[in-house]
Amino acid sequence: MDIQTHQKIDRDLCGQPLIVENHYSKVQLQSSYNMAVDDSGLVHGGFIFGLADHAAMIAVNHPNVVLGSAEVKFLKPVKVGQRLVAEATVADESGKRRLVNVAVKRGDDNILEGTFVCFVLDQHVLS
Repeated sequence: MDIQTHQKIDRDLCGQPLIVENHYSKVQLQSSYNMAVDDSGLVHGGFIFGLADHAAMIAVNHPNVVLGSAEVKFLKPVKVGQRLVAEATVADESGKRRLVNVAVKRGDDNILEGTFVCFVLDQHVLS
């Protein structure tokens, strides 16, 4: 299935799609030194959120999808060099609204869990 959204996103910062299916995506992110907040190698949570958001957008997979809101829980820290995988599933579709459940894992460890409320607009949000 072709990706219809977020065509110009930096996949080094937001993740590389592995699986794209109807209402589902799996996206992988290799954390790197430019994501670190300190000398210990702690990865900034914004990059983990970006991975989850990217997976949610691809699960919806529409050119005009935008994020309306998100409720997430960060469960464990991430260190530079660790590989993360986000899985996103569209759980509900009502009109323009899409409810997407996302889980980010590092191996068997749960890193982030969240619900993303996305909207499919008639035209691009900047139009």
